Amino acid sequence: MKTLYLVRHAKSSWDDPTLADHDRPLAKRGLRQLEEIGPWLAARGVRPQRLLCSTAARAQATARPLAEAMGYPPEAIDYQARLYACTPDALLAVIGEQPDDLQSLMLVGHNPELTELATRLGAGIEHMPTCAVVELVFASGRWAGIESQAPVQRLFHRPTRKRERKAGD
Repeated sequence: MKTLYLVRHAKSSWDDPTLADHDRPLAKRGLRQLEEIGPWLAARGVRPQRLLCSTAARAQATARPLAEAMGYPPEAIDYQARLYACTPDALLAVIGEQPDDLQSLMLVGHNPELTELATRLGAGIEHMPTCAVVELVFASGRWAGIESQAPVQRLFHRPTRKRERKAGD
């Protein structure tokens, strides 16, 4: 069995138009999302054997607190530039490179590629909002070619929407 977790970065800030896209930080709303999603993952006992993350600032700022909440050593997060502004095929290549003795993998990245990948893998979703998590379990002994199988289990979770917006969100 292989368990794949896809996590879209938390809500980012657009407050500083001089920042390059890669360098945008999290917004206050993103920090609140992490306060919800980290404990949710921990309560479910999620602790991936490997956590891969885009090098974008907002993805890194998402991965670190999630890792801490899950009991995954933040210093073990594998930051990879190829997970930033890529394609679903590029993500599948990264997944396919994982050693087969690895049973669980988490990717922290971006849209639209995460939604497109989740759709291609049979998650049954149309859109991954910020800080959403898709969990897919495959009855497979290999990561390579995982896209050719239907997941035997799927779960989608998103942060609770708050109707009130605060200044700076």
